[in-house]
Order: sequence, then C-alpha cells, then structure tokens
Amino acid sequence: MTDRVAALDEDQDPLSLDRQVCFPLYAATNLLNRLYGPVLRELGLTYPQYLVMLVLWETAPQTVGTLGARLYLDSGTLTPLLKRMEASGLVTRTRDPADERRVIIDLTDQGRMLRDRAVHVPATIAGGRTPEGLEELRESVRGLVAMLADQHPQG
Repeated sequence: MTDRVAALDEDQDPLSLDRQVCFPLYAATNLLNRLYGPVLRELGLTYPQYLVMLVLWETAPQTVGTLGARLYLDSGTLTPLLKRMEASGLVTRTRDPADERRVIIDLTDQGRMLRDRAVHVPATIAGGRTPEGLEELRESVRGLVAMLADQHPQG
C-alpha cells in the first residue's frame, strides 16, 4: 500500500492534503481565531459571542432559532453561549409570550453600547487590505458556504 501511495502523483491523489477543500478552510479558521482572539478579548467576547452580537446589532430582538439559522449553529451549541452572554450582561433571554417554546434574545443597554467599542474590529482584522479585495474574498467564501449548506441535511 505504501508503494501505491508513493507512486501516486500528488496532483492525482484524491487524499493529498493540498487537494482538499477542507484543509485550507480549517487552517484559515485557526488563523482567523488567532487574529480575532486578542482583539475580541479587549471587548470581553469570544469569537462565537462576537458573531451573535453582529447579528443582534443588525436586528434585535431575535429568536434562538433565527440566530441559529443565521450562524449555522444548533440550539445545543447556542443556548450555553447565550446563557454566558446573559450572565455577562450583554443580552436578555425571555420566553415568547405568544409561544412559550421560543426564546427571544435581545440586547441590553450594555450590549448596545459595546457596538461602539467594536466598530474597529473589521478594519483591524482586514490589516489594510482593499475593500474590493475583501468583498471578492467574502463573496467567494459565501458561495462555498451556500454550496455546503445545500448539501447539508436539514434537521
């Protein structure tokens, strides 16, 4: 088997690391987390908490289900995250009076004010890259996300 692996040209081997779509995404995610980490720590946020805040800064309140759909997170991942954010004073969690099964997430005054302190984050992470270059990259990655979401079973 080792001879077969050695005999395959890297350009033809479907299991070559360099031919994988998943690996550069994995590496990019790790590198982005390292870049965002120190910047977000100054705000008292983790990266997933920052994503929740971005959604809520756009439109609040939101249901847990809507947040989960927007962020591609299930409620089992999102609920503990939101509980920690509530304990930090950034959001409130209340049952929807019209449907007790739904939980509504809203910003507190502290959560709203944090937006002013976070406005520098995108420019800090962009590191001087052109808006056009960032938009092109963002659209390319969005296309990949859409393709993967289409293949992911709903549930």
